[in-house]
Amino acid sequence: MTAQTEKHRPTDIRLHQKSRVLEVIFDNGAEFRLPCEFLRVYSPSAEVRGHGPGQETLQIGKELVNITTVEPVGAYAVKLHFDDGHNTGLYSWEYLYRIGQNHPAMWQEYLRRLKEAGHERKTLEGDA
Repeated sequence: MTAQTEKHRPTDIRLHQKSRVLEVIFDNGAEFRLPCEFLRVYSPSAEVRGHGPGQETLQIGKELVNITTVEPVGAYAVKLHFDDGHNTGLYSWEYLYRIGQNHPAMWQEYLRRLKEAGHERKTLEGDA
């Protein structure tokens, strides 16, 4: 396997509800601290992503969303249960790794899309 196709598996997943962060540590040593808001607005569910390119639904008002439960799904994913009732996305290890690696750019893209749509995101303590 090449480094590009190698599949990484988490060795530890920790939910920090007070700070609203999901910490994921992978078998290659990569560590990602993914805010619950980020995970919610980039949910891999059809509700958020749609059923094809261009069908995405911009998620707004998710600044205070938290994860209530992290549910294992087989040996390949977790289902995140959010306190706004959303729980239909399956976060595969590959997806978590990819969004972890691309978190800064994806976050900036989300902020850009909010601005273009005329929505102002509430700034919270700890925001970059």
